Amino acid sequence: MEERKVKPRKRWLTDWWPNRLNLKILRQNCPNSNPYGPDYNYLREVEGLDVDAVIKDLKELMKTPQDWWPADFGHYGPLFIRLAWHSAGSYRIHDGRGGARDGSIRFPPRINWPDNISLDKAIRLLWPIKKKYGRKLSWADLIIMAGTVALEDMGVKIIGFSLGREDIYEPDESPDWGPEEKMLTGKERFRGGELERPYAATEMGLIYVNPEGPGGNPDPVESAKEIRVAFARMGMNDEETVALIAGGHSFGKCHGAGPDKHLGPDPSSSPIESQGLGWKYGYKSGKGPDTFTSGFEVIWSPTPTRFGLQYLRILLENEWELEKSPAGKNQWVAKDSPAIVPDAHDPQRKHKPKMLTADLALKFDPVYSKIAKRFLENPQEFEQAFARAWFKLTHRDMGPKACYAGPYVPEEEFIWQDPLPARSYELIDDTDVAELKKTVLASGLSIPQLVYTAWSSASTYRNSDRRGGANGARIRLYPLNQWAVNHPDELKDIIATYEKIQQEFNQEQEKKGSRKRVSLADLIVLGGCAALEAAAQKAGFNVQVPFTPGRVDASQEQVDVEFYKEIEPFADGFRNYFRDPADINEGDVYTTPEYFLVDKAQLLTLTVPELVVLVGGLRVLGATYRYEKYGVLTDNPGVLTNDFFVNLLSMDIEWVPADDYRYLFKGYDRKSGELRWSATRVDLIFGHHDELRAVAEVYASDDAKEKLVRDFIAAWNKVMNLDRFDLK
Repeated sequence: MEERKVKPRKRWLTDWWPNRLNLKILRQNCPNSNPYGPDYNYLREVEGLDVDAVIKDLKELMKTPQDWWPADFGHYGPLFIRLAWHSAGSYRIHDGRGGARDGSIRFPPRINWPDNISLDKAIRLLWPIKKKYGRKLSWADLIIMAGTVALEDMGVKIIGFSLGREDIYEPDESPDWGPEEKMLTGKERFRGGELERPYAATEMGLIYVNPEGPGGNPDPVESAKEIRVAFARMGMNDEETVALIAGGHSFGKCHGAGPDKHLGPDPSSSPIESQGLGWKYGYKSGKGPDTFTSGFEVIWSPTPTRFGLQYLRILLENEWELEKSPAGKNQWVAKDSPAIVPDAHDPQRKHKPKMLTADLALKFDPVYSKIAKRFLENPQEFEQAFARAWFKLTHRDMGPKACYAGPYVPEEEFIWQDPLPARSYELIDDTDVAELKKTVLASGLSIPQLVYTAWSSASTYRNSDRRGGANGARIRLYPLNQWAVNHPDELKDIIATYEKIQQEFNQEQEKKGSRKRVSLADLIVLGGCAALEAAAQKAGFNVQVPFTPGRVDASQEQVDVEFYKEIEPFADGFRNYFRDPADINEGDVYTTPEYFLVDKAQLLTLTVPELVVLVGGLRVLGATYRYEKYGVLTDNPGVLTNDFFVNLLSMDIEWVPADDYRYLFKGYDRKSGELRWSATRVDLIFGHHDELRAVAEVYASDDAKEKLVRDFIAAWNKVMNLDRFDLK
C-alpha cells in the first residue's frame, strides 16, 4: 500500500462552520425578489419610454435647486456626473463585476463606501423622475442617463447612450470587494507590492485611488503609479485615463468644509428616521457651503459648469504648493494664481484654483503629462477622447451591441463590445445537424476532447459584463488559443479538424447551389452536443441534446487582445484546473479552488443544482484539465453516469491529503488499503460541504441515473447559449 504522508497544518480552513464556502451568491436576485413579477420584461418596457421627455425633465431638474440639498453653482449636473461615474467606475476587468448595469450602487456595500458620500442625496434628487416613469425607466438607466445628460447640458458633445440596464432589488453580495475589515485601508489587497486580482481600487471603500496620494502620502509621481494600475484594472488605457480625469474634473468641486468628526454614519447605519439618507454632517448647516464628502475643499476650474480646457490649462501652467483642507487633508493650491475660481454658493467670492495629488499626477508623470499637453493643444481631440472614454466607462458592462436599446445608441461598434460579423448565409437545418454530428463523431476526436473544447469555448462567458461565450469561436484566436487551461497544442489540432469538416460541408452546399453554411462556432458547440448524446447512449439513455444554430465566427481583428490576455483564468473548478496550489492561503476562503468554482458558477448564472450536476457530469466524461484522472471517479470515463457522486459519497473510501497544500487527495479502500481514486479539493467539497452534499446525494441515489443525464443536458444547454442574445 502507498505511504500516506502530509505536511501538518496549523489551522484548517473549515475549523469553524461560519467560515465555510458560502453559496449565497448562487441564489441572489431570483425572480421572487422582483416586485414586477416573473412576466416583467424591462427591455420591452423601455422601448415605450419617451426618452426626449426624460431628457427634458432631467435638464429642468438640474437647474432647480432644492432647499434640503442646495446645488453647487446652481446646477446639479456635477453631482449627477459623479453619481453616474461612481456607479460605473466600480467595474473591474478580471471578473467583470461592479459597474452600472444593475443599479447596485443603491445598496450596500457600495452606497456606504466613503468614496460615495452624498451620492444618496443625488439618488433622492432623481426620485421624482423615477417616480414619474416607473416601470419604463430603471434606476440603473436613469443614473447613467442623468450623468450623460448633465455632460451634454454643460457643453460636451456626447457620442450617445444606451438604455437597457435592469435593476436588482437586493444587495449584490457576490463581488469580493476586498479582505479589509476597515474602510480606507488597502495593505491587505497588495502582495509583493502588486495589487491582487480581482481588485481595482487601491483601498477599501474607494472607486479608484486615494486622491490624497498613496496611503495619504501627497506624492504625485507615486500617485500616478497607482492611478495607472487602478484604471488599467478597470479597462482604461493611459489616454482614456487622462481624458476621464481631465474631463470629469472640469466640473464641480470637492467638499471638505470642516473636520470629519462631525460626519454621521453611512446610509445603512443611520437612524430609522433618516429614511435611508446617511452621512449627516453636524457642522454648521451641514449642507451647501458646509458640506463634507471627501474632506477636500477643491474647485478645479473657473467654469465648473462648462466643459473646456480650463482644468488642463490651470494644472499645467501653475506651480503648486501643498496645503491642508479645513478637514486636514493634503491638497494643493496654485502658488501665484489670482483668485479666479467662483464660490459654489456665494457669487461675490472667488478662490485660488486647487488640485488633488491625483490631479498633479497628470502633470508629473511623463506619459500622462505628454497626453495632457496634447489635449490642451488640441481641444477637439480632447473633447472627442473624453466623450468616447465616458461612453466606455458607462457602457462597458452592458455586453455586445445587441443588448443596447433606445434612440441614441451610436452606430459605431467598439472592440470592448466583442463585435461579431453579420451572418451572410442561411442556417443549417435539422438534417444537416444530424449529418454533421455523425461526421464529428467519426473524425477521430474523442468524447472528452469534444466536450472539453465545447465547454472551454462557451464557459468563457460571464454575465457580469456579458462578455465571452461560444458565439464568435474566439477560442481559436489569440490570446484565448494560448490560455493554458484551453490546451493550446491540442486545441490547434482540434480546430484544424473542425475547419476541415466546415470546409467540406460548406463546399458541398455550394456545389448544390445552397446558401447554407456552418460556422466553426456552431461546429464546436455541436461537437460537444454530439459527444453528450454518445456518452448518454453508452449509459443506456437515448437523448437528443438541444442545439440551435446561428453563431458566427469572429475575426482576429474583432478580439480585444489586451483584455483577454489580462483575464486568462488561473482557476477553473469545472475543468479541475488550478494554476498554482501554492497560492492557497490557509484560513482565507477567497484563495481556495472551491471559492473560485462558486465564483465562476455565479458568473455563468448557475444555480446550486446546476453547479453540482455539471461538475459531476464533466468529471465522468473525462473533461478535465490535461485529461488527468483527478476527480474522474469512474471506471468508465466517457459514459454519462452518476458514478462521480456514487464513489465520492461511498463510505468504502477514505480520503487523505496527497500534497503540502491540501489541494490533491487520494482515496483508499478502507478494507484493502488499495488506492482507488485521485481527486482535488474541488471534487471533495461536494462531499464535505453540507449544502453541496445534500444535492450530491440526490444524484448519487440509485433512481437518479436518468435524472442526472437530463439535468446535465439542461444545464449544458444553458451554458452553451448564455451569449445568444439573438435568441432573447
